[in-house]
Amino acid sequence: MKRIDHSEASSKFIKAKDHLEFHDKRLWDLRKKRDRESEHLPEWEELRTLASAIKEHTLTHLADYLEEFERNAIANGATVHWARDAAEHNQIVLDILQANGARTLVKAKSMLTDECEMRPFLETRGIEVMETDLGERIQQLDDEPPSHIVVPAVHKLRGDVARVFAEKIGTDPANSDVHYLAESQRTHTRPYFLRAEAGMTGANFAVAETGTVVVCTNEGNADLSVNLPKLHIASVGVEKVIPKIEHLGVFVRMLSRSALGSPITQLTSHFRAPRPGAQMHVILVDNGRVERLGMADFWPSLKCIRCGACMNTCPVYRRSGGLSYGATYSGPIGVIIDPTFNLRKFSLLPFASTLNGSCTSVCPVRINIHEQIYKWRQVIAERNQLPIVKQEAMRAAGKVLASPRLYRAAAEAANAGISKLPRMVVYNPLNAWGRQREVPDAPLLTFRQWYLKFRSPKK
Repeated sequence: MKRIDHSEASSKFIKAKDHLEFHDKRLWDLRKKRDRESEHLPEWEELRTLASAIKEHTLTHLADYLEEFERNAIANGATVHWARDAAEHNQIVLDILQANGARTLVKAKSMLTDECEMRPFLETRGIEVMETDLGERIQQLDDEPPSHIVVPAVHKLRGDVARVFAEKIGTDPANSDVHYLAESQRTHTRPYFLRAEAGMTGANFAVAETGTVVVCTNEGNADLSVNLPKLHIASVGVEKVIPKIEHLGVFVRMLSRSALGSPITQLTSHFRAPRPGAQMHVILVDNGRVERLGMADFWPSLKCIRCGACMNTCPVYRRSGGLSYGATYSGPIGVIIDPTFNLRKFSLLPFASTLNGSCTSVCPVRINIHEQIYKWRQVIAERNQLPIVKQEAMRAAGKVLASPRLYRAAAEAANAGISKLPRMVVYNPLNAWGRQREVPDAPLLTFRQWYLKFRSPKK
């Protein structure tokens, strides 16, 4: 299987300067809003610690809480299914739809269904699937996957959306007003809600104590997806369960503040039981999560509440775009999750990080993201999953960095010679650093030379 080359995949995005600048600015703005909101809560750090502890407790008693959720959901009138992997999940969804003669499905945003590649699976079997989240719908119409956990089309400018809508739903290509575009999507989508035979949501949380599926949204599309059709299917990753309803208050206070810098989502919907004459099906999905739970170094990634804060603060993600990661989960959280699905395919992603630790510092559940990224680099090297060029480069760098004499010689040689080399020697396909940046001019002296000249004790 071909590796995802993040550096190569990001080159197209980097060349589009307007998109790059907007993407960087927009996501950093979300980071700053998150900081302002967290500063308004004196107990913010205490909430982070509590949220992390709740998640850790739940994950160490996961089987018990999943069984409790199942018992209570069944008692409420829901039907609970278990899926070991993506294929099983997709087949269960198809079986439910076919058993009810449903051929149209309105779907709220769900990273899990994207992870399972459910939509193409259903569409090839005659099921029409309508993404009802605005960002997801933009991406569906443009035949692209989401590029961000929370804002799926954040990499697009309004002109891009105007082009997509003009091509696919017949809007005015010259009108890129955001209100016009949003209203056009609303007008286009409403008939689908009215005629849909089934609705689907993901889940932000699943409360074991009550058997409740909780969905947090800002657009209201999830509520329409559930309350208009007679059939509701909820796809829930097993890590989404929390013990009690009182714990929900901790996470709800942190989710939107971390994601968008707003105090709370517009709608926090509790789906507990089917309406009279309707059905509610909950699919609890593993798809590698239990295996990850057994990984001593990487199980804390299961604490993630999908807020996207780590992505908004990451300098690499902000300047490369989410599509360059080649996976459902991008940014720092994707870098530590994706290799658990396929180590070889995603073996280069852990190197798409500066290891600055900003992702860890903003994580609302205190996942040690940058430490896990570093650990993945070790694992990948130990399992010989590095490309030959990187292996040789790392081996040479290791020898130089392990020897003060060699290091000083290399630094002094670089200082003396790099500016004098022909450009073709520095800027060529073998030097990734020279592809998209100018190598800075070397200072006149290395630090050691400067220190010996100006600070070394005189004898």
